[in-house]
Amino acid sequence: MLNVNAVNHHPDSRSSTSVTGLVTVCHVIRQKKQRWRKAKEGICPGSGFLFTQSACGMAAVWQQVLAVDARYNAYRTPTFPQFRTQYIRRRSQLLRENAKCGFEPGLRRQYLKLRSQLLALRYGPLSEQSSFRASSVRSSRTTLDRMEDFEEDPRAQGARGHRRSVSRGSYQLQAQMNRAVYDERPPGSLVPTSVAEASRAMAGDTTLSENYAFAGMHHIFDQHVDSAVPRLQFANDDKHLLACCSLDGTLSIMTLSPPPPSVKVTLKGHGGPVTDFAWSLSNDIIVSTSLDGTLRIWNTEDGRCIREVRDPESSELLCCTFQPMNNNLTVVGNSKHHLQVVNISTGKKVKGGSSKLTGRVLSLSFDAPGKILWAGDDRGSIFSFLFDMATGKLTKAKRLVVSEGSSICSISARSWISREARDPSLLVNACVNKLLLYRVVDNEGTLQLKRSFPIQHGSQLVHSIFCPLMSFRQGACVVTGSEDGCVYFFDVERNTKAIVNKLQGHGGPVLDVSFNCDESLLASADSTGMVIIWRREQK
Repeated sequence: MLNVNAVNHHPDSRSSTSVTGLVTVCHVIRQKKQRWRKAKEGICPGSGFLFTQSACGMAAVWQQVLAVDARYNAYRTPTFPQFRTQYIRRRSQLLRENAKCGFEPGLRRQYLKLRSQLLALRYGPLSEQSSFRASSVRSSRTTLDRMEDFEEDPRAQGARGHRRSVSRGSYQLQAQMNRAVYDERPPGSLVPTSVAEASRAMAGDTTLSENYAFAGMHHIFDQHVDSAVPRLQFANDDKHLLACCSLDGTLSIMTLSPPPPSVKVTLKGHGGPVTDFAWSLSNDIIVSTSLDGTLRIWNTEDGRCIREVRDPESSELLCCTFQPMNNNLTVVGNSKHHLQVVNISTGKKVKGGSSKLTGRVLSLSFDAPGKILWAGDDRGSIFSFLFDMATGKLTKAKRLVVSEGSSICSISARSWISREARDPSLLVNACVNKLLLYRVVDNEGTLQLKRSFPIQHGSQLVHSIFCPLMSFRQGACVVTGSEDGCVYFFDVERNTKAIVNKLQGHGGPVLDVSFNCDESLLASADSTGMVIIWRREQK
């Protein structure tokens, strides 16, 4: 643990406001330390039980502090791993010593909060997938068991907290700050901060091309041969588990470890081509949509279909996504232009959770907090909706016409792309022979085109993704499929020669791509049913 007497000199202290608060806390901690030392020595009679009880509480808080440091430890001196090991060992030693002193847990919790803020200021937030998993309720129960039923018991939500509306300042403030920085720099250049320079130095001057040098094929899956695989996705925070859906009416869950890679389970039951699917945050269930007009909920361990939900309009279901903060709710888009929030525990529609677009709903994506939903249709429009976290209600906010008559077949949202490109962003495939990157400029999901990248994409349902990890390297990367059978990596901050890497090996249009959680593997799927697992080059 960090010695409280030296905390003012710790290099993580980058914010003057936060440091002032931390100094105040440390001063109070010193006073408490003296009092508890006296109590421990018997100067304050009758304090023995209180000391023991507080010491137990302190151990828990100090362990949380150590956990926060451990999460950021990989960012410290990446070229000197022995220092990181020594650092954590020393922190652990101090943890045990300070836990015995019995400082007041309330003060330490305040210290924990301030330290987390300082680490986030210096190193930036961790990957979004990790943030999602950390903020979700983790237990041995399944997603269906632990999520609440908005329609059947609205009081349950009230017991957890009050009704919340979308923050009016979050996106506006971030967008204003970002625009101010962008206005002062040449187009396409990087944010000129000392933190950015430090992050590049910590990366050892590794280029983005070197970082995303995928070449070798780790494995090829062909169980869906002759039927297109429109979607595939690695499980959340998992390096070796992934799933894909096929137009042959089935889904496959595949595992890459232990070797050899194999199909773990096949999900059978849909009566038509499977168009989309999504993992729950805890990876215990998958939801899927099909042209047979049903939404199915699957147990990922044994492949059992837990529930089947039929579309009330008997229309083809084309896309689906989980509400990121409440996996009991799934949003589904159909061929009759309707968007609907479904409670998968009951199989019922959520009251107020429906809306109509101008065309067939092909793509969906939430922002990280789950307060804004974007939906794209086959008429070239992207709609933004405000999502009420308390009721599941959707409120239509904005509409952007990307290209009249073109299909918006993929939308990916990211709160920021890298340490040096901090705009909330949207990545869009729109059948216009370009990959489009939009800036989110306000809290209603208004979009502003930032830049585009040339790809072959005129008719197929091609998808793209942001790279999952925030990079210390200069630039930021996005990956997309293409109708020419290639996988493209683009640096979004490079004005010229934006292609970082190009993977060739598919025999048809590449429809979807997915990274595992640590970016060591990339999966891609094509219209012939082939799934290729690409391995990062070993340095």
